[in-house]
Amino acid sequence: MSTLLKDLYNDRYIEVISSEIKNHFVDFKKKEFNKAVFDDDWSQKELKQRMRHISMSLGRFLPNKYENAVLILQKTFKNTDKKYRLENMIFQDFIEVYGLDNFETSIKALEVFTIESSSEFAIRKFIIKYPCATMKQMKKWALSKNEHLRRLASEGCRPRLPWAIALNEFKKNPKEVIEILELLKDDESEYVRKSVANNINDISKDNPNFSVELTKRWLNYSKNRDKLLKHGCRTLLKSRNYEVLKLFGLEPALHVEIINLSIEKSVKLGEELEFSFQLHSEQNLGLLRIEYQMEFLRQNNRYSKKMFKISESKIDKKNKKIVKKHSFRPISTRKYYTGEQRLSLVINGEIKQTLVFNLC
Repeated sequence: MSTLLKDLYNDRYIEVISSEIKNHFVDFKKKEFNKAVFDDDWSQKELKQRMRHISMSLGRFLPNKYENAVLILQKTFKNTDKKYRLENMIFQDFIEVYGLDNFETSIKALEVFTIESSSEFAIRKFIIKYPCATMKQMKKWALSKNEHLRRLASEGCRPRLPWAIALNEFKKNPKEVIEILELLKDDESEYVRKSVANNINDISKDNPNFSVELTKRWLNYSKNRDKLLKHGCRTLLKSRNYEVLKLFGLEPALHVEIINLSIEKSVKLGEELEFSFQLHSEQNLGLLRIEYQMEFLRQNNRYSKKMFKISESKIDKKNKKIVKKHSFRPISTRKYYTGEQRLSLVINGEIKQTLVFNLC
């Protein structure tokens, strides 16, 4: 059985950081701190709740003067094994909880704590409270020699960062975010470029025109930049944005037809639906993005759509057979309802054929 993320915060990790804190703060009440962390409600807490609970517990046992507490935590962080990358985000959370009224000290601390970890969640509260000063700092980080700081400049200002509070002003107008991305679009680090791509993808969900225009300006400069843009436009591609499809050379596949289509009439909940088809053309099939769209039955006879990519490549032949399975095993992010479902085959953004099957 795989370990739940929340269980990374365990007695071993708490022992590691409490022992290290004790090395730098002799008055630290280690046993009392450990007991406060593992209180009666601990088992019920999820990942971010545990993170917040630990950081607030630290606040109870560290010096009352914020600057002194931060100095102890910086020393502790630097001496903690970097394998605790996710767990160590309690340090940034401490800054978010206790440091919003001390901009200079907190920003310097987040700069330390993001190395081999990430301050992407905590920095957002500072963007909201001190938008001008924080974005000015983000631009400085974007020019840093350290890839972790450069990534923070992008990741921290994503309008829709998962698990984080949304930056509503940037959802309305991402102009300042794009100024950061301009500095990072050709970064030597793939770690940074991936963050830039994810930021572009966030922007596309609220302001697709910004992402489209940015892609037009940046495309066809280098392989790395094109790869970045392709990943950044993934939501637009899945939503069949024809302008973006065309930018990436995915023209309407009018020459392609689907033949020999086979699909099971029904599938049981928990099992897999198998379907197959053949792509045929009188000429080479060429560059094709092959997807299928599922329309899942919801409550009140409504449907929700989700696109699944099969492949994207240049096919130098006239026929290609595809066999695919789709799992209906229960997952935490989607509830299935029995009844008629729909499957559409999509080639270069064009729905070629739609079929129905029954989930029972």
